[in-house]
Amino acid sequence: MIKRKKSGELIIISGTTCAGKGTVVKELLKRNENLKVSISYTTRAKRDGEIDGEDYFFVQTDEFENMIANGEFLEYAKVQYDKYYGTSKTQVKKMLDDGYDVILEIDVQGAQQIKEMFPQTILIFIMAPSMSEVKRRIKARGKETKEQIIERFTVAYREINEISKYNYVVVNDNLDDTVSKVEAILISEKCRVDRIEEISVENQEEIIHEFLIDKDFNNEPLKIED
Repeated sequence: MIKRKKSGELIIISGTTCAGKGTVVKELLKRNENLKVSISYTTRAKRDGEIDGEDYFFVQTDEFENMIANGEFLEYAKVQYDKYYGTSKTQVKKMLDDGYDVILEIDVQGAQQIKEMFPQTILIFIMAPSMSEVKRRIKARGKETKEQIIERFTVAYREINEISKYNYVVVNDNLDDTVSKVEAILISEKCRVDRIEEISVENQEEIIHEFLIDKDFNNEPLKIED
């Protein structure tokens, strides 16, 4: 009776620094075959353990700016330390057309750009349990200067003030619980009436006719009580 859209849903995952959003996305992908992640382009340096084409597409600034000029990005932004990040239009459109739900792990600025173009985008914000926990996680990395840590905190507080622009917020104090909550959000979004393409309901006479000749009822006459 219900015909759902063939195209997939667009999902944005944002969050404060060290909230664990990347880990949440990886776990979601492990558990859900119909989920795909859009790999962003960036001009920042590759970190230890990162793989080009899997974590990001790492490109030079001039190449990124040529892609901007050619209109190849769904959204892009220059964020921390003047580094570019962007989402490929072609990549996202192909996955959605193939029926996959697509996750974009992007910042607040990019999320709002996409929401304006695609109002039905599902926006989820991931938060760390507390800013003191964020501080602990940053220090545990031991790779950033005091100035860089302050910059991260400044950006984090600015992003927290944008939470009201999101559909959902999930506190990541336990990975399994967080992933389960995000999965529940995605399931509930699939059941929304405005995401149904078509509802086909037979007319009343056809319904009654099918009911009367159904073999499960042995064609016995209906008993209608007063």
